[in-house]
Amino acid sequence: MLKSWKLKEVVLMSLFAVVFGIVYLVFVHVSNIWAAVIGPLAYEWMFGIWFIVSIICMNIIRKPGAAVLSESMAAAIEVLLGNAVGPRLLLSGIVQGLGAEAAFALTGYKHFNLAVLMLAGAGSAVFSFVYGYFISGYAALDPSFVALMFTLRVISGMAIAGIGGKFISDGLLATGSLRGYAISRSTKGDARA
Repeated sequence: MLKSWKLKEVVLMSLFAVVFGIVYLVFVHVSNIWAAVIGPLAYEWMFGIWFIVSIICMNIIRKPGAAVLSESMAAAIEVLLGNAVGPRLLLSGIVQGLGAEAAFALTGYKHFNLAVLMLAGAGSAVFSFVYGYFISGYAALDPSFVALMFTLRVISGMAIAGIGGKFISDGLLATGSLRGYAISRSTKGDARA
């Protein structure tokens, strides 16, 4: 998978994984505080933050595997930094990355506009929700509550990860720091859509 990758792409992805591994761990604590105020639905509102690195890296690098690798690496960093979930979080990272990866694969890795990035955020949300349904025992909850959880997670994935990921990667592109990456070589319509 990485044979056609340039060293600078691997380094950039690794850098984002470290940064977002830290961000992810911080948001675990932020979410816990928020949940103490409004209850367990607080996590669903914020879930999109835990999908964002896959979308940023894929939007910049635009190669198969960028979403799942970056999300998996960020999860590994988060575990190394002391996330209480421990090694099981690695599987969560893989599942979330696969959800985003699936959206990009559906387009043949050819389209990176806002709609596709939002679809990738939704894909991460759906994959993570299905995984969580079985791991976390959502079946014991009221079905209407589960439906609300699912809806909020998908909206969060689309808004925070999809729109937020586009905003961050476009912001970095505008600085000129992404010259030489696939995002800078894309057509004007696709990069700005």
